[in-house]
Parts: sequence; structure tokens; C-alpha cells
Amino acid sequence: MKFTESPVIELPVRGAVVSLQQDNGSFHVGTSVWPCSLVLVKFAERWAPLPGGPPTTTNNPYAQILDFGSKRAVELGAGCGAAGMGLYLLGLTDLVLTDIAPVMPALKRNVKRNKPVLAKTLKHSVLYWNNADQIAALRPPFDVVVATDVVYIEESVGPLIDAMAALLATDGVVLLGYQVRSLEAHKLFWEICETVFDIEKVPHQDLHPDYAYEEADVYVLRKKKKKEKEGE
Repeated sequence: MKFTESPVIELPVRGAVVSLQQDNGSFHVGTSVWPCSLVLVKFAERWAPLPGGPPTTTNNPYAQILDFGSKRAVELGAGCGAAGMGLYLLGLTDLVLTDIAPVMPALKRNVKRNKPVLAKTLKHSVLYWNNADQIAALRPPFDVVVATDVVYIEESVGPLIDAMAALLATDGVVLLGYQVRSLEAHKLFWEICETVFDIEKVPHQDLHPDYAYEEADVYVLRKKKKKEKEGE
């Protein structure tokens, strides 16, 4: 799945439309709208309970995960903000968007651009995954960590997983939109992930039918439970 060259990407979410301005010619990957952000939002739109709606039913396997009411969330590598803003419209309202400093102008521009749709300016913060002070300043733990298309260079894999683990509550979930961008990074990411998280891959038939791209996947990651001490 490739990037579109259109300068503006529109993401419909339950009657609203998030409008995202991108710059594919930038030196920073975060100034483009990465496709997995759209895939994750539309998956959540398909299954997330309606705010204030009737009780969830047993035929929704993702009801508990995607019931966003009162949950705190942080997005890593937010880029243009597509995933965060889309999930905000689905009820994930206590949310902070993060990325590196060079990407913040694009993120802020899109947050401002969508203020009429969101009815507020979403919180955002500079975060480098290997910066413990910046992680602590976000006041973890979070119930939900959002990350889409963040695995693309091998060098960042370790810091990314460390940041996820540091930010995530013991009983929280990582909502991960994923596509292979680098075979080396892909291999390392899942090798380390298996030691830190329990991994659930969402079946493709459960994705939104209009956004079920062959190359893109959605995963739910949960922290592994600490083993009981021997003899206890």
C-alpha cells in the first residue's frame, strides 16, 4: 500500500470528516499521512460502541477494547494526526498526540485545521522514544497507546518498544496499525515484542471492508503478566 500524492487526505468518521494536509516532499516521514492510520481508525469505527449508546452486546469481540470512555491515551509517531483525530471522534477524548520536533509543525497545522470538526484543540507534545524525561512528563501510565506505521528503521525499534512499555498501564492495550516497511526492522520488532507483549492480530475480515488492504494489519498488544515468584 503506497502513499497517495494528493495534498489533502479526507478521512470520514461517523458523519464527520477529518481533513489532513500532507507534504510528501518533506525530509520527514511524519509529514505524510501513512495508510495504516486510516486502516486503524476505520477498524475502530466499525466496532467501537457508540458513546452513550446501548450496552455492548456479546457479538462484538472488540467492544471492551474500543470502549474509549474515561480512558487515557497517547499516540506515538502521530505525524499528521490522522489516527489520533479519528479515534478522538470515536470517543478517545483524553488523548495526547506525540512526535519528534521536526514533525510538530505539520501536526499542529492539522490539529488547527480540524478544530471545527473536533470542537477543540487536541493536546500534543514532543516525544523522542529514547527520552525518559519526556516520557515521564506525559504522566504515564495510559490505558491506550496508539501507534501506526511506526516500524520502518531498525535503529528505532528498541526505543519504540521501550517507550510503549513505559507508557502503557499494566492492563492497557496498544492499538497498532502495521505494515512491513523494512524487513530488518520487521524481524527485530516482532522478536522483541514477543518478549514484552501478548500479541493479538485482528483477522482481516474484521477490518473495515473499504480499508482492508492486503498489506496492512491491526494488532492489539497487551503487557505480559509477570510470572509469580517461584514457591509463592
